[in-house]
Amino acid sequence: MITTCLWFQGDLEAALDRYASLFDDFEVHSLTRMGADEPAMLADWRMDGTEFRAISQPADFHFNESISLSVSCEDQAEVDRLWDGLIAGGGEESMCGWLKDAFGLSWQIVPKRLYELLGDPNPARAAAAQQTMLSQRRIVVSELEAAADNAARPR
Repeated sequence: MITTCLWFQGDLEAALDRYASLFDDFEVHSLTRMGADEPAMLADWRMDGTEFRAISQPADFHFNESISLSVSCEDQAEVDRLWDGLIAGGGEESMCGWLKDAFGLSWQIVPKRLYELLGDPNPARAAAAQQTMLSQRRIVVSELEAAADNAARPR
């Protein structure tokens, strides 16, 4: 089994609390401290069906966009809930459904409908959806659909 290992900068428990509040399928398997009153320095957990391990120590290692967690969302409500929850408390929006959470971890929050529209057999619809997505920060399904529908109209 392969487990993704993430290196946090001393804020592991806050990250676990945030993620637990956003994902129903969340379970901490273990939390290791050097002493009873010390912050957690190691953790193993499951989040939305994926196993993770974390180290939490201040270091010169920092998250960057070359590694991200991608979440396929059922609908706009799920996109909005996760987007708002992940950027809360100091996260940063980026483009095309990407964001950094308050702990510096990059996420892609993508509605499944985007994949459907990008794979539309009508190339004009697919291209219009892609162009709209490229102009968005948070992906908004209604805007993608409107662009695709407009591109399909006879001129």
